Amino acid sequence: LKAFYGFDKPLLQAYGLWLLKTVQLDFGQSFRYNEPVLRVIADRLPISLYYGLVTAVFTYLICIPLGILKAIRHRTSLDNLTSALIFIGYAIPGFALGAVLANLFAVRFPIFPLGGFESQTAASLPLGAHIGDIVWHSVLPLVAYMVGAFAIETMLMKNSLMENMSSDYVRTALAKGLNWRRAVFVHAVRNSLIPMATSIGGLLGIFLTGSVLIERVFNIQGVGLLFFDAIQSRDFPVVMGFLVISSVILMLGNLLSDLAVAFVDPRVRFE
Repeated sequence: LKAFYGFDKPLLQAYGLWLLKTVQLDFGQSFRYNEPVLRVIADRLPISLYYGLVTAVFTYLICIPLGILKAIRHRTSLDNLTSALIFIGYAIPGFALGAVLANLFAVRFPIFPLGGFESQTAASLPLGAHIGDIVWHSVLPLVAYMVGAFAIETMLMKNSLMENMSSDYVRTALAKGLNWRRAVFVHAVRNSLIPMATSIGGLLGIFLTGSVLIERVFNIQGVGLLFFDAIQSRDFPVVMGFLVISSVILMLGNLLSDLAVAFVDPRVRFE
C-alpha cells in the first residue's frame, strides 16, 4: 500500500512525482467511484459552471443599476430601504437562506422543486420544456448564491460612483456647461466600473468552483457537493484534484479581471 500510494519514497521525491502527474492532468483514481479523478470532476463541472455563470451575470446586472440608483438618490428613503434589505441579506449565510427558502417554497408551499438540477424525467421532455425545467429548479439556488455577493457589489458600485461624482473632473465638466446626465452616466459611471471589473475575476472564480453547502442543501450534483462527499468518504485524490482545478480557475479569474479593467478603461495597457 505504501508503494502504491507513493509513501515509500522521500517527501520531495513523492511531491515531485505527484506534481509531474498533475501537470499531465493525471490526478489518480477515485477511491469511491473507481474512475479517473479528472473524469469524475468533468462530469460535475458543467452544473457548477452553469450556476456560476448565471449567478455572476445576474449579480452584475442587478447590482450595477441598483448601485447607480442608490448613489443618485443618496440618503433618501429609497437608499435607506434598499441598504437595509441588502445588508439583512448579507448577514444571512447563503446555505441558511437556501434551507429556509426550500422549507418555505418547496415544502410548505410547493411552488418550486425541493432540489436537484432537473427532474428525473427531464431527458424525455422536448428541448423547450427541458430548459424550462432546469430554470424552474434553478430559482431557489440562484437566490441563495447571489445573496452573499449582492450587498458587496452594490455598495462597491454606489461608493465608487459617489466618489467620482464629487471628483474635480466632474465638477469641471459641469462648470464648462456639460449636461449633468452626460457627466454622470458617461464619465463618472465608466470610471466607477473599474473597481467592479477588478472584482469580477475573484467573484466568478468562487462561483465557478461551486458552493459546497448550497449544493448540499439543494442536492445539486456539482463539484461543490462532490468535494463535500469526497472529504466525508476520505477520497483524497478527488479532494486534491478539486483543489488544483479550483486554484487554476481562480488564477484565470484574476486574468479575467485584468482583461475587464482594460476593456472598461482603454488607458490600461499590458506590459
